Amino acid sequence: MKIAFVGKGGSGKTTLSSLFVRHLAATGAPALAVDADINQHLGAALGLDEQEAAGLPAMGEHLPLIKDYLRGDNPRIASTETMIKTTPPGEGSRLLRVCEDNPVYDACARQVELDDGAVRLMVTGPFTDADLGVACYHSKTGAVELYLNHLVDGRDEYVVVDMTAGSDSFASGMFTRFDITFLVAEPTRKGVSVYRQYKEYAHDFGVTLKVVGNKVQGPDDLDFLRSEIGEDLLVTVGHSDWVRAMEKGRPPRFALLEDANRRALRLLRTAADVTYGLRDWERYTRQMVHFHLRNAQSWGNERTGADLAAQVDPGFVLGEGVVTPA
Repeated sequence: MKIAFVGKGGSGKTTLSSLFVRHLAATGAPALAVDADINQHLGAALGLDEQEAAGLPAMGEHLPLIKDYLRGDNPRIASTETMIKTTPPGEGSRLLRVCEDNPVYDACARQVELDDGAVRLMVTGPFTDADLGVACYHSKTGAVELYLNHLVDGRDEYVVVDMTAGSDSFASGMFTRFDITFLVAEPTRKGVSVYRQYKEYAHDFGVTLKVVGNKVQGPDDLDFLRSEIGEDLLVTVGHSDWVRAMEKGRPPRFALLEDANRRALRLLRTAADVTYGLRDWERYTRQMVHFHLRNAQSWGNERTGADLAAQVDPGFVLGEGVVTPA
């Protein structure tokens, strides 16, 4: 299962994605977390101190290694220099699994020990002053998009991505890479407007979207969200003393999280598991190709000096039965 958490800045999406990751780890589920937000806070939310979080390897800094590994012996990709963030896999490409060891994980993933389990964590790396004027943040998330495009994940395996805030999620095709997207919305006009924007754009791509109402303080907040969001509202979350302690760097054991919030996390997992039955690998591959061709035409061909449309393998469909070369 590939799961995204999105929402406007300050909505609490990083906190909720970290709680969901902790919930998965506590149940023993294989889980990998990815911080793809421009503000890198997922490591801290999972309990890393400032120095540990700052020391995490950035996927963006290992992009040449990632490209070289994923390229494999795919004859349609002439060189790693012609691979862009949307380059799709084809015959000969190396694919990735959630539960395996490979050079990409060796370079980019680190094991984070939690109360009742552990999770692999990967991060894009922070957006620094050195990037201003010479790079776009979406170039950093390109490593995540390549990872997702080459990932074959199965039932009861979870990849949880904390996405960048607001409409920046639509800057590439990465928003279509998930089985389900949880949009975290506060009971405000701004929170609801982000939901409407996301739903409108995602509708044509068959994105499964559910809303988590956060910072809900009473019946008025709940009524507001119900009236504005309707059936897409999956669950609401209110104040949490456990979360407040976590934000101070002194979280209690995860088993002490409030019952209401534990029930909310179980509901998120149930909703995610249901979408596995809706998975359509052909559509998934088709959308991958769609965004690659768009990027090739708009900037990729010019930047690489190659016809990137030729990278598309018309007979290839990503799926659990595909064999990857050694």
